[in-house]
Amino acid sequence: MKKPDVKRTRTRRAAPRLPLASAGRPRRAIAAAAPGNDSPYHHGALRDALLEAAERVLERDGLPGLTLRAVAREAGVSHAAPTHHFGDLTGLLSELAAIGYRRFGAAMDAARAAASMPMEKGLASAKAYVRYARAHPGMYGLMFRTERLDMTRPSLREAADASFAGFAAGIGDSRHEQISTDTLTLEQAGALTRAWSLVHGFSTLLLDGRLTKILCRLPEGTEAETLLVATLMSTIGRPPGGG
Repeated sequence: MKKPDVKRTRTRRAAPRLPLASAGRPRRAIAAAAPGNDSPYHHGALRDALLEAAERVLERDGLPGLTLRAVAREAGVSHAAPTHHFGDLTGLLSELAAIGYRRFGAAMDAARAAASMPMEKGLASAKAYVRYARAHPGMYGLMFRTERLDMTRPSLREAADASFAGFAAGIGDSRHEQISTDTLTLEQAGALTRAWSLVHGFSTLLLDGRLTKILCRLPEGTEAETLLVATLMSTIGRPPGGG
């Protein structure tokens, strides 16, 4: 006797479906956790986030603590992300220093613009210089660590040149003349170098705590800025040809 045919049916397994969203973990977070995604940032936002993270690490841990891995960890992204955006640590430091120079120059420009008299403009620029150094010691230190930076990088070179031009303009105001950093007379170069050496040296000594003993010997309540003005009055205020 012939056995009746039995139709065999195959049970299909439904493909697993990702939840649209689960409590506390929206779809965007799921996408960010997928392989190949470093973070929910898009390209431009991730670059900015890495620079912001680098600045936090710099001001908190100093330049020795500023590494690509530390920045990636601070930003919450993969270790490869900083390399992808900046190439190496020098690239990251150079772009960070460019941000510092832009802020530095903007602070001096704003201070100079707020002053009315020529002498006040020069002093205002110098005061802003020292204020920036005191408010952002990590960034200020990085900006002048040339051996750690790529000064041929366009963004850094342009930012550094612009901030120096602003400082030179303040010195020119105090001397009642216009100083262009493109072409300098020997007298202008001397005045600019003297003022810059004093302001930069003052900032460095102040940050290192080396002016504490001098400040303690001054009348009570004398601020570092007052000492700065006294230091500069015999230099940046000299008119052309002055003795």
